[in-house]
Amino acid sequence: MLPGEESPARPMHEISGGIHVAEPIEASYGAWSSPISADVVLASALRLSDVQYDGERLCWLEGRPQEQGRYVVVQRSPGGVPVDAIPEAFNARTRVHEYGGGSYRAASGAVYFSHDLDRRLYRTEAGADPAPLTPAGAWRYADPVLDAGRQRLICVREDHTVAGREAENTIAAVGLDGCSEPVVLVRGADFYSNPRLSPDGTQLCWLAWNHPLMPWDGTELWVAGVLPDGSLGPAERVAGGAEESLFQPEWSPAGVLHYVSDRSGWWNLYRHVGAEEVALTPIEAELGLPQWVFGLTTYAFLDAERILCAYGLPGGWRLAVLHVATGRLEPLDLPYTSISSVCACGARAAFLGGAAGTPTSVVELDLESGTLEVVRQSAAVQDAHRPFLSVPRGIEFPTEGGLTAHAIYYPPANPRFRAPTGEHPPLLVKCHGGPTSAAGSSLALGIQFWTSRGFAVVDVNYGGSTGYGRAYRERLKDSWGIVDVDDCVNAALYLAREGLADEKRMAITGGSAGGYTTLCALAFRTVFSAGASHYGVSDLEGLALDTHKFESRYLDGLVGPYPERQDLYHARSALHHPEGISAPMAFFQGDEDAIVLPNQTERMVDALRARGIPVLYFLFEGEQHGFRKAENICLALEGELTFYAMMLLGVGLRY
Repeated sequence: MLPGEESPARPMHEISGGIHVAEPIEASYGAWSSPISADVVLASALRLSDVQYDGERLCWLEGRPQEQGRYVVVQRSPGGVPVDAIPEAFNARTRVHEYGGGSYRAASGAVYFSHDLDRRLYRTEAGADPAPLTPAGAWRYADPVLDAGRQRLICVREDHTVAGREAENTIAAVGLDGCSEPVVLVRGADFYSNPRLSPDGTQLCWLAWNHPLMPWDGTELWVAGVLPDGSLGPAERVAGGAEESLFQPEWSPAGVLHYVSDRSGWWNLYRHVGAEEVALTPIEAELGLPQWVFGLTTYAFLDAERILCAYGLPGGWRLAVLHVATGRLEPLDLPYTSISSVCACGARAAFLGGAAGTPTSVVELDLESGTLEVVRQSAAVQDAHRPFLSVPRGIEFPTEGGLTAHAIYYPPANPRFRAPTGEHPPLLVKCHGGPTSAAGSSLALGIQFWTSRGFAVVDVNYGGSTGYGRAYRERLKDSWGIVDVDDCVNAALYLAREGLADEKRMAITGGSAGGYTTLCALAFRTVFSAGASHYGVSDLEGLALDTHKFESRYLDGLVGPYPERQDLYHARSALHHPEGISAPMAFFQGDEDAIVLPNQTERMVDALRARGIPVLYFLFEGEQHGFRKAENICLALEGELTFYAMMLLGVGLRY
């Protein structure tokens, strides 16, 4: 039976209470049928991000696969129902840094947003047609903030107007009249983020960094006075450097500058008063995130003396009230282990929350009563599906150099079936992207799709992942393609030794940087029997020479400077070592991917086919780096399942 096919009827037995439950059928792991289909996963594929308050109006962003991946600003008044804030013809997405984020700002009753089709900034309010604020052209905008007193937005701008030249990133002012040309306020650094205006409008702060650093490596916090004509006075660097990563600078209601820094080895919260830097949360926990996208927040001001902040520990995220005067953190008792996009309005707060049995949700919290309201969920989990949900647990396992690494393990779970005595399940090792991202703890039906069919899954937070401090993140320095591969291999071997996985039926899968780890694990190790690369990097040299500005020097820190260490780029690229891959592979690629170009994947496919290795290749039209369209999300999931059924489990296709 092909995994996922409905099983034949089987006898029922009665348990206490008169409830009739099907007698489990004995069937091999991986061959179980499941009601959690690709369509069910797709129905739960709503992408929620960027939660904001505009006064009492709550707003957030939704990425909708059923609408061809369109991003929509959604708003809700107190006690009201959520409604779309932008018309159907508009897509609130930006491609600054290619990854985007920070595509809108809700302020003073209006919504300002970047439209993906023409990259222009628009304004809309009270159901009016959006009006463009910026001219047509090769500019992109992100991370806007309203300067109401001067009737303008201040935002990050990326200029692509000069062909053949690297895009120029600046901080620019955009008039709300839609008639004036944007004015550049700050330029000179390679990258900018988080322009934020003080409450009285007299000061502007921002983050800046330069090649070859990434924002989780080293950033600088700058402040300048805003002159009467709207231009900026002399700028002063107040924090940061090449070995200090800063995150989310914000002004308190009293006009005191706050920011997150990892100078202690952990992303903690600080405030800047005159020349004094005060550590507000000296704990071994993370209050920051890797800035792959704009608009990330982990804290918000309740008033001048209290801050609502989320902080990450190895066991998950917590939400707490920080009392500034005493430094006391007052944790809140909430049913969430994943918390992000924190914002507040008086005694109301909102955030994205999730847990092992709860999908990522927009949650509103009344801090006075403690009442929680789920405003929107990314997935609608049916009661009938809950018995099929695997309960994950965090694991630590030994890895190279006497170190310990981390992962989340999901055992197979399906009440309809039981495996033959003594059989161990096939294992799917998942490699997250980034590689500085992290495996999350929110309910993901995309994982339950596998576990309900009898696969064990391990989501590996290999060295380099976020959430365990700067030292853990820096394990990957100069060692990409080594440390990440070692940790994924050692996670699989650990589970096999524990009797939780079949060492002869282990596969590895990942997207983007996770796809690179997948390819390296198959090219340079012999542990895995199959693999799937989703828009993964096969040629480090190609990535260094032919990618977008944001990541064009990223490999300097992960591998070594190019071209000086061209030898390492070849040595760690699967494309240069196809002879090392003997396991069958599946590839999934978007034809508009500007980060990992399609020719990288196609060269890898050709090299393996030339050696007679079984290869499955999907090229999705109109997709970029990550799939957003409903039909492609389904096809990729079903295609990977069919691939493993044939190549890993030895199950033939039946039509």
